[in-house]
Amino acid sequence: MKFLLVDRVTELEPRSRIVGHKALSLAEEYLADHFPAFPVLPGVLMLEALIQNSAWLVRDALDFDPTSIVLKQARNVTYKSFVSPGQVLTLTSVCKEMTDTSSNFAVSGSVDGREMLKGRIELRHLRLADRDQNMQAVDESIREQMRARWRLIWKGAPVERSPGIAEDCVRASTPA
Repeated sequence: MKFLLVDRVTELEPRSRIVGHKALSLAEEYLADHFPAFPVLPGVLMLEALIQNSAWLVRDALDFDPTSIVLKQARNVTYKSFVSPGQVLTLTSVCKEMTDTSSNFAVSGSVDGREMLKGRIELRHLRLADRDQNMQAVDESIREQMRARWRLIWKGAPVERSPGIAEDCVRASTPA
C-alpha cells in the first residue's frame, strides 16, 4: 500500500523551502488499527509526510530527474503532540544542502501554528537506469506520473485543460 501524504503544496521557494499540507480524515483506513479508541496520525506517517514534502522540492529543483527519492537518515526527530482527524498538518521543509544525488532538510510539522514534530532528514536521489540501462523507459514513465501529480497538488502549477472541454463547460453554463 502506498500512502500519498501531501494533499496540497501552497508555498515554494525553488531549491530552498516548501510548505505542504496533510488533511487528516477519519475515513483513512489505518486509523481503525492505530489506537482504535484514540485515532491519531501515526508518528511514522507524520515523518513520511515530511519526507514526501521534501521530495517535491527536490523534484522541482532537479526537473524531476531522480525517479526515486528515499530517506537515507532521520536525526533529532521529536514529537510534541498528536494530529487528530479534522486537523491539517502543515509540513515545512527547508533545504540546507542539495546535490544531484542527495539533500539535507530541516523539517517541521504544525497544526494551527502549534509544532507537532521537527527534525532533520537526509534524502538520497536515484534513477533506476543508473543500475540498469534497460530501465530508462520506466524512469521516464515515473517522471511523467510525478509531473502529473505535481500539477494536481501544487497550487501554483498552471491548469492544463483538454482542448474543447473548457469551451463546452462555458457554453453549458451560459444562459441562452
